[in-house]
Amino acid sequence: MKLGFLASHGGSNMQAILDGCAAGRIPASPALLICNNPGAGALDRAAKAGMPARVLNGKTHPDPADLDAAILDALRAAQVDLVILAGYMKKIGPQLLASYQNRILNIHPALLPKFGGQGMFGMHVHRAVIAAGETESGATVHLIDEVYDEGPILQQARVPVLPADTPETLQLRVLEQEHQLYPDTIAKIATGQIQLP
Repeated sequence: MKLGFLASHGGSNMQAILDGCAAGRIPASPALLICNNPGAGALDRAAKAGMPARVLNGKTHPDPADLDAAILDALRAAQVDLVILAGYMKKIGPQLLASYQNRILNIHPALLPKFGGQGMFGMHVHRAVIAAGETESGATVHLIDEVYDEGPILQQARVPVLPADTPETLQLRVLEQEHQLYPDTIAKIATGQIQLP
């Protein structure tokens, strides 16, 4: 199974998956990173892992349909089987969605369906969880569809919200779980333990 990554920033979840592939815990090969941000740390991580990377964004392709097509072409050229969103901050285009239906994964830093939807990313999620007085949060790996954070859920990991938690302390503990949950989910897909629709 060949993995393609879409990232916008540091790519720490991508790194956890790259490490899992390198250690043989994930029977898959990283094939390509597509990044919309030329200054992203994810590009350095890809280079260190020897994985090809492309910068594709609104500057390289001002027309959204052209950008969508360019991303899809790059993934197809790399023979990518599974697309992994690793902190990718752009909406997935309709051509990519249709061509990789039920083959695009995302990880969300909360227990979906709670605290999902447009604008709910990163620290916004952890602030909302604490403001709501939740006693539990976590991470969710799910498939992508046309609506933010509403695709089928594949796996979740739970994290207690402690009385003294700040959004920052909660984020650190959730991220620890993300770095275990995402590679584990991909390994289970690659070995057939999780069957995609």
